[in-house]
Amino acid sequence: MAQSVGLQSTEARAARRGRLAGFGFTLPAVAWIVLFFAAPIVIMAVYSLMPLTPAGSLSSFSLQNYQRFFGEAAYVQAIWNSVITTAIVVVISLILAYPFAYIIAYKIPKSWQRLALAFAILPFWTSYVVRSYAWLLVLAPTGVINWALRGLYLTDKPIILAYNAGATTLGFVHFFIMLNALTIYANLVQINPRYVLAAQDLGASAFRSFLTVTLPLSVPGMAVGAFLTVVLCIGDFITPQILGGMKELLLPQVIMMQLQRQLDLPMASAMSLVLTLIVAIVYLALQRQLRMSRL
Repeated sequence: MAQSVGLQSTEARAARRGRLAGFGFTLPAVAWIVLFFAAPIVIMAVYSLMPLTPAGSLSSFSLQNYQRFFGEAAYVQAIWNSVITTAIVVVISLILAYPFAYIIAYKIPKSWQRLALAFAILPFWTSYVVRSYAWLLVLAPTGVINWALRGLYLTDKPIILAYNAGATTLGFVHFFIMLNALTIYANLVQINPRYVLAAQDLGASAFRSFLTVTLPLSVPGMAVGAFLTVVLCIGDFITPQILGGMKELLLPQVIMMQLQRQLDLPMASAMSLVLTLIVAIVYLALQRQLRMSRL
């Protein structure tokens, strides 16, 4: 009896030491998340509830900033511009990235796949700002395309290709195609090839095997790419500012205007929280696929 009690106490002490050790290992990560993620969001939430007075000072807590935000058509339009642009970029990027990733995973010999992936990530080696300005040199009224069209006497006036939503979408797609291709490729190479062989042994054609086996199993990789695209695209300020101009503003541009021109930090905080909420909704919508990608 005494031995069993002593054994239980020893096991309890070992369990407590294990919990303390686990807490010690996780404490730096928890502190990092609290300091650089949770705390800024809490600060923004507090500021968003303290609108500026006409004198420029903070007032008492109220929902005035949110009422103003959703009550002005220009701000609501900026939300829709951001959501629509991001959705278009996600769809086009996935459609163009999937064949590229499929070819690398299944059509290129394994000895050459690393070289192909190296070429795929070349856009990441160039500065984001440089890529945007490079597209501006191509699409601008005095850019390469209009210069070529005038040189071929196909037009006598420059075609407006830049400073609109189309130019912004093109700049985003150029970057996110490769990001989606990498996530899809990482998923495709994990699919057991025996699954496809089993489907073909049961009489399925190559196309049907792709639709019923490969494509469904690659959905988690597509979901990861889509979510990363949403996070990076919907909060981007540089590309729409350089390529999109100031005609069809996206929400990050409006937020920067509140900070730089209006010096209205509470209103910018409210807009940023709305942007964060949109990203959270997308995460919840893709949560199941994102979990499957980690299995």
